Amino acid sequence: MSTDARRYGKAIERQDGRDFPFYDGEPIRIPAWQWVTIIVACVAGITVLSFYPAANNIQSLVPRFLFTAIMLAVFIVFTKRHWARIFQRTTARDYGAMVLFAIGNIIVTFTVGIIVKAIFGSNANTATDGIHGAGEIVAFYVGTAIQLLGEELFTILPFLAVMALCHRIGLTRTQGILIAWLATAIWFGAAHLPTYGWNFAQAFLIIGVARLVLTLAYIRTKNIAVSTGAHIINDWVLFTGAIIGAAVST
Repeated sequence: MSTDARRYGKAIERQDGRDFPFYDGEPIRIPAWQWVTIIVACVAGITVLSFYPAANNIQSLVPRFLFTAIMLAVFIVFTKRHWARIFQRTTARDYGAMVLFAIGNIIVTFTVGIIVKAIFGSNANTATDGIHGAGEIVAFYVGTAIQLLGEELFTILPFLAVMALCHRIGLTRTQGILIAWLATAIWFGAAHLPTYGWNFAQAFLIIGVARLVLTLAYIRTKNIAVSTGAHIINDWVLFTGAIIGAAVST
């Protein structure tokens, strides 16, 4: 059966012949122990990001870089020249998709956030607290861009690992996509529990649902650059609003 025949409809996946790499042995087969090691690298990366002592955004450049570099380095070691298959040539259509998915994610996040806050309460994201001076602002935006690429790796590499597991146990491609999509949303939400004061509703409902939208950008385009771009636009819009709001109120 052709790949196109096993796809979700045009609303979900582009009918462009692209497929996810590695899950079915193309372009190379990644053994199970290597997938496990890649996931361990994801855990190591998020641990460094969470616990590396940094007093400001300039110092935070180090853990943000290490977070991304650890995962990418392990992935490159195992996939060698094929590592770039998680990226695709980014077209004008892809840049448009970044914007559309970012807008969609902001709308979804605000909608779900209002409901969750009314029922369960919520804790503020303190990422923009204490930003003063041009150096801090530049370091913040550069650092968050690096970190958000890392967050996409933190999601998409396990996504492909789950798809590979589903393929090996005989599930269909569409079943594998659905399971990987949901599993990595839970995984991503769990990683944000410390950020939001262990508010499970906020981490799994708001952040988890937002992750579903961002991962859908990768599912549609097979290009991690698109989900990363959408993630950066989304977060920078929210962060900029918070920074401006704090400046106006002081």
